Parts: sequence; C-alpha cells; structure tokens
Amino acid sequence: MTVLLFIGGVLFVAIGVALSIALHEVGHLLPAKLFNVRVTRYMIGFGPTVWSRKKGETEYGIKAIPAGGYVAMVGMYPPNPADGSVRPSSTGMFQTLATEARSAAHEEVGPDDANRVFYKLPVWKKIIIMLGGPTMNLLIGTVLMAVLLMGFGTPQATTTVSEVNACQVAYGAPAPKDLNNCTKTPAAAAGLQPGDTIKSFDGKAVPDWTTLTEWIRESAGKTVTLTYQRGANTVTTSITPVLTARPVVDANGNPKVDAAGTVLTSKVGFIGMGPTSAMTPSSPGAVLPAVGNNIVQIGGVVFQLPQKLVGVAQAAFSSAPRDPNGPISVVGVGRVAGEVASMEQVPLSSRVATLIGLLAGVNLALFVFNLIPLLPLDGGHVLGALYEGVRRFFAKVFKRKDPGPFDIAKMLPVTYVAATLLLVMGALLIYADIVKPVNIFG
Repeated sequence: MTVLLFIGGVLFVAIGVALSIALHEVGHLLPAKLFNVRVTRYMIGFGPTVWSRKKGETEYGIKAIPAGGYVAMVGMYPPNPADGSVRPSSTGMFQTLATEARSAAHEEVGPDDANRVFYKLPVWKKIIIMLGGPTMNLLIGTVLMAVLLMGFGTPQATTTVSEVNACQVAYGAPAPKDLNNCTKTPAAAAGLQPGDTIKSFDGKAVPDWTTLTEWIRESAGKTVTLTYQRGANTVTTSITPVLTARPVVDANGNPKVDAAGTVLTSKVGFIGMGPTSAMTPSSPGAVLPAVGNNIVQIGGVVFQLPQKLVGVAQAAFSSAPRDPNGPISVVGVGRVAGEVASMEQVPLSSRVATLIGLLAGVNLALFVFNLIPLLPLDGGHVLGALYEGVRRFFAKVFKRKDPGPFDIAKMLPVTYVAATLLLVMGALLIYADIVKPVNIFG
C-alpha cells in the first residue's frame, strides 16, 4: 500500500507539472492569436512527435521528451539584412537552439504572412505575448494557494494544551534525566494536563494562543489566575510565570537568528506548555500576501542561485547535508510528493493539502524563473522588446531614422551559454535529488 501511495503522489505532481507547462504555453498562444500572429505549432515536450493534430493553421501535439514545451510563431526575428529571410524561433527554452527549426520556420513564412510576423508587432504586444506564459503560472499558483489556504487551511495553534513540560530547563540545555527530581514548570506545578483548554488568564478571556503567549511573557514573577476546561469541568487555579530566556520570534512564530545563525533570545515569562494545532481556513485576504511571501522567498533563492548550486554540488559529491531551503529539480519535487503521499500516519486531507502546496510552489517558481532577463527564458525576450522600445523612443526624440525592430538573434551566443548552464544546472539538481535528496521532514 505504501508503494502505491508513493507512486500516486509522484503521478499527482507529474501530471500537475505537465498541465502547468501546457497552460504556460497557452499563455503565449492565446495573445499571439489575439494579435493575429501566425502560430504554426503548439507542442508539449521536445524531440520526436508522439501525437499531433492540426486545427486550422496550428499543429497541436505531444513530443517524446517531457522537458518543457514551446509555441512556434512565424517571424519572431526580423529579416536577415543579407538575404531578406525571416529568422524563426519559439517560446520554448531549447527549441531556440534547434537550427532545423529555424530553417523549417523560414520555409513556413508565406506571402500572406507579411503582417502576421511577430517582429512587426508593437513593443507592448510583444511583451504581452512573452509575459503570457509566466503570468499563467502566477495565476495557477495563486488559484492553488487559494484552494490551500481557504479550502484546507493552515495549521494554527489552538488554546488547547498538547504538552506540559515537567521541568524548568534553560533554553538550549539538555533535559534532566530524572524528571521527578527537578524544579517543576509553573504549568506542571499548577496541575495542567494535555487536553486542557485555556479559557482565561489574569481575568481576561483568551481569544487565541498567540495572545495568551504575549500575556504570559509580560507576566514574569506575577501570580495570576488561570481558568481552563477539562472535560465537563471548569477549573480555576493560580500560576506564576518564571523569568527565563526564550527565543525571539517573528510574526509567523519562527525564531529569529543573527548573522551567525544563532537563535536570538530574551528574558520573558514562561510557564512550560505547548498548544495543539488545527487546520484553520484563511480569509480571501490572506491569499495574495501568502503568494507575495512565496515569490519573495523564491526570488531570494534565485538571486543566490550560484551560491546555492555550489552547496548542492558539495552535498552531492560529499557527506555534507543538503540545504532544505535550496533549489531542487522536478525529480526532487516528485520524490517529496511520493514521500508525503505515503505517510499513512498523516491524515489524508493534510497530505492532499501538502501536494497542492507543492504544485503551487512549482508554478510560482516557474513564474519567477522565467522572468530572469536572459535568453532563452521569457524574460530575455521581454528585455529585447524593452530595448527595442527604448531605442525607437530616443530615435523619435532626436528625429533620427527609425532603427526598426531589434534583432534579438544577435543575442544567440548568450542564449547558447545560458542554455548550456541551464542544462548543467538541471543535470546537477537531478543527480543530487537522486543520490542526496532534500530531507524536508527533519
């Protein structure tokens, strides 16, 4: 059963990623057709064609290697000044490098395509077409995040006690071996037990665990009344929080660290108990901030990608551990999905929520990654269109001859280098995800 669940999790993510890629290319296809650019092919995958069907002037199909996709548009490059031929290309990452596609697309430019070639479009239309793919991934990621937050919810601390610490222990120090011969925590001394629900603290009704924690931290050395529910009984007792060093936490409840990675602490009140958690649906207003936070985190990983890849290489070829917050390949995502799906001790709803969260993260990562202003990524084409607009603007201001469309084919050497680096990066991540997978479960 565990093996079947693992395979099911992998298939769930694999199909989800395939659909995300397909919709990414739809994001290019629709505005291209809207702006009357002739689209010759819409393909998912690369290599030999497995299946295709022509509808109208566009061939739709699936290729053998599921490593992306592309939309081939006529006349993406302006005419070659030498012979007047139209240089072909596509939105696909690797298709740009295929010389046979360039010659084939040149043959497809017919006499009726004079006003249907990509390079003649206004700059703003070019940008809309090239941003259509990443925007589609952003929309998919946002929708999945909304399903996750509003439908399944996120783990939130409740006012019900999950554990009571028996002994007072300094933060970071090991627990005593003899739990019967130690200084009891205030919670243990007050008789609190797992399952008790805190109702009031110092005469004030407790709305949530975060507020209760703040009150406890502010009440060091002060004896206060505490009321809790145990089964059908309501019990009131006295408790005195002790002053002790505890981690400084951020708005999300995560410990803050200094530049050296050391957890920051401060002296606050402490009673020694922890909360249970429950999946709590979020409001619609929480979706966009969550998406924004994810994009910022992904952007940070992309910004530090060279450094992160060095760490991945060191982990892959040594005994060093993988960074759980570092980049992973689609193989790594599939492995994580399989491990999540096969955790039978975890409720099914929590496993499904995690898988949806993985797909949301993949789409947001595709959104950010494709905006990198380097060919053959979409951001590189956007940069070329922006450069074209800027030089045409200044030519108009200074009353010079219109320089015409920017020949982005001049950037093909950069494309070759960037594509090679992307291939090496992908191979490294896949290898590392096989021999030294990321352990996200601690």
